This record gives sequence, C-alpha cells and structure tokens, in this order.
Amino acid sequence: MTAPDTAVALDEAERQRVQRRTLTVVVVSQVLGGAGLAAGVTVGALLAQKMLGSDGVAGLPTALFTLGSALAAYLVGRFTQRWGRRIGLGAGFAAGGAGASGVVIAAATDNVPLLFAALFVYGAGTATNLQARYAGTDLAPPARRGTAISVAMVSTTLGAVAGPNLVEPLGDLATGLGIPALAGPFLLAAVAYSAAGAALFALLRPDPFLLARRQAAAEPVDAPAASTGPRPGGAAYVGATIMVLTQISMVAIMTMTPVHMRAHHHGLGEVGLVIGIHIGAMFLPSLVTGMLVDRIGRTPMAVASGLTLLLAGVTAAAAPGDSLGLLIVALALLGLGWNFGLIAGTALVVDATVPANRARTQGATDVLVALAGAGGGAISGVVMSASDYATLSLGGGALALVLIPVLFWAHRDQRTPAPAAG
Repeated sequence: MTAPDTAVALDEAERQRVQRRTLTVVVVSQVLGGAGLAAGVTVGALLAQKMLGSDGVAGLPTALFTLGSALAAYLVGRFTQRWGRRIGLGAGFAAGGAGASGVVIAAATDNVPLLFAALFVYGAGTATNLQARYAGTDLAPPARRGTAISVAMVSTTLGAVAGPNLVEPLGDLATGLGIPALAGPFLLAAVAYSAAGAALFALLRPDPFLLARRQAAAEPVDAPAASTGPRPGGAAYVGATIMVLTQISMVAIMTMTPVHMRAHHHGLGEVGLVIGIHIGAMFLPSLVTGMLVDRIGRTPMAVASGLTLLLAGVTAAAAPGDSLGLLIVALALLGLGWNFGLIAGTALVVDATVPANRARTQGATDVLVALAGAGGGAISGVVMSASDYATLSLGGGALALVLIPVLFWAHRDQRTPAPAAG
C-alpha cells in the first residue's frame, strides 16, 4: 500500500515553476523516446518477413511489441500511482532499451524465439513514450490540458522523424558491425530509450504526479478534486473508446505499408521517407491540435479524427503501388487523424479523473490502446495475405467512422436529465 500523502498547499507561482520544469524534462525524454519507437514501426515487419520468409507473419512484430506495451502500460500506471512519474516512466524506458538490444542480438544470431521475446519487451518503450504525455497534465489547469498533452507529443517528432530517415546509414553501421542491416534502427532504439529513462529518473524532480496528489490532499473534502475522488466518469470511457478505434485504424494500415511498398520495388530510403512523414504527422501538429481541443472542444476534434482517418484509408486504397506521392499523402493523413483522436481522447480521460485514480486509469486506458494496436497489427498481415493493401486500407478507414455514433450516443446520454427523486 502507498503511504498517505502529506498535504501540500501549492501557490500558483510554485505550480507554474514546477510545471515548466516538468515540461522541459518531458521534452528531452520524448525527443529521445521518439527515436526509439521509430525502429519497430519502420523495419520491424521487414525484419520478421526476412527471418521467417513469409508475408503472413509480417504483422507479428507490431502485434508483439504492442502486446508488450499493453503489459508495460499497466505496470507503468501502477508504478506511477504508487511511486510517481519519475519511477514509472524511467523503468518503462529502461525496459524498452533492453528489448531493443535483444532484437539486435536476435537478428545477429538468427534466433527467432529471442526476436519474439525481445520485441515483446521492446514494446515497453512504446507504452512509456505515450504515458509520458500524461506527465504534462498533472499540474496543468483544466483549460490548458490539451495544450500540455501536445507539448509532450510534439517533442517526440524530432526523434521519431529522424529515426526512419536514418534507416540506410544505420543499416550500413550494422553491416559494418557484422549485424543484419535491418537491425540497425534497433541499435539506435537501445541507446535512445535507455537515455530517455535516465533523463526522467535523474531530472523529474519534484515529481509532478506526487505533487499534484499532495495538493489534492490539501483541498477541502468536498472540493471536486478531493483526493478521495470518484471513480472515473463516463467521459473517461468515451476517451478510451476514441483512442482504441483510432489506434486500430492507424496501426493496421501503417504496419503493412512498408511491406506493400517493398512489393512494388520501393527502396528502404523511400520506405523510411513515407514512415518518417507519417510519424511526423502523428506528432508534429500536436501544438495546434492541443489548442483546438482546448478551444473548440474534445468532441469536435474526435469527429475530425474519424473523418481524417477515413480519407487516409480511401487515399491509400486508391494510390497505385508505384506512387510514392500518394502514399506519402495517405500516411500523412493517417498520422494526422490519429493525432486528433489521441489528444482529444487523452484530454477526456484526464478531465474525468482525479489524482487518487488518475495514473491507474491512464495505465488501464493505455492497456486497451495497446491491445487494440496489437489486434490491428496482427490482423493486418492476415488481411493483406488474404486480399490486398487496398482492402486493408478501406477497412481501416471505415472502422474509424464508428467514432461518430459513439460520440453521438455519449452526447445524448450526457444531455438526458436524471430522473427526479420520488
């Protein structure tokens, strides 16, 4: 059990000072973490395809590291609830670095069981990279939560975009070390994830989550943010649903794009370019998205997410296999739609929770998101083998439209008056 928190009445100037420091540390960790997550996205499917010699298993790496991220999301949430963001996020990134090192060893020794185990552990880095977005919201006022989330996410862009575009030089480095070229990006991931964990563990002081919890303990018992706060509200479930659906749609299409491109004779450099732009679109628009989520609302941005993902799926399905330009447009739209959905959904989850249940709820939500990604990654290879990339893309885009009836139902439910007391 966690010891009771000592109540701390935090003045506004001190809260802002700690918030600025927190965001600075999160920015550093996210730049590093972004470089780590790009490896699995860019070459994970190609590495499995080469080692197992089958297109049908090309979606397995994404499924494995997203399943690993599901377990990690749960553990990071639990660690954070008990010991704070510093311990939870630091441990998660350290595990991701260890998993990336295992992938390199597995590729060098052609050890398929080790590859699968290492990819599972590598998923901890992906989960932690996403969980870090919550750190910026711990001390943020409600009207600035979308913007705080966006600062963490946009910081991922530098590393995440650089990673895929370093595929060829990293491949050359790996070859020079006697390692298969496709393992090169995982060398970068091992270093980047480990450095991100070290930065958080050393620099995230005072811990924003623990400080927010102590501040909540100092508030009056009947205050909305009392430390004994309620169970997560309906908005948290709506936010989780938004993130789950956008994750399935995005991961399914993204996972098979490198395989589709290689089948149409695109080089690794072109694959890296498309995935780099996709990841850039996932994170770079975050500052604008965060402001829109705060100003025009969570629901309108969630609807925009569904429509953008549908447009991405239609564009990918219609693009000729040899059209690099249209694939870039499709994957950019795919990343943008995911960005809209993730920030809107995250803000809804934070709005509906209090420090007493926030980290646990955030961890549980990201478990669902990770499992959704695992399902999307696993089914993508099966769909691709049974039909084609166009069918997969149309299916992923159409799935995103489910967001709209979910939001309509939630809005109608919120407007239904409670029955009068008898």
